[in-house]
Amino acid sequence: MKLHYYPETDSLYIELKPGTGVEVREIADGLNADIGADGAVVGLDIDHASTTLDLSTLEIDGLPEAKRKAA
Repeated sequence: MKLHYYPETDSLYIELKPGTGVEVREIADGLNADIGADGAVVGLDIDHASTTLDLSTLEIDGLPEAKRKAA
């Protein structure tokens, strides 16, 4: 999983797994899901991220230390 923040559009993209979305479904106002060819969600896009989320911290809970990787 990867987090991508785009300041020019103030959006946060949560890449759940590698792959290209072939369809976008609006889940809620400002929250869209990218759907892959197999019908699975490949990512989530959050609009107005800096005003709706606290982007100053990132907490990780329950993941094994060996699985963590910083880009």
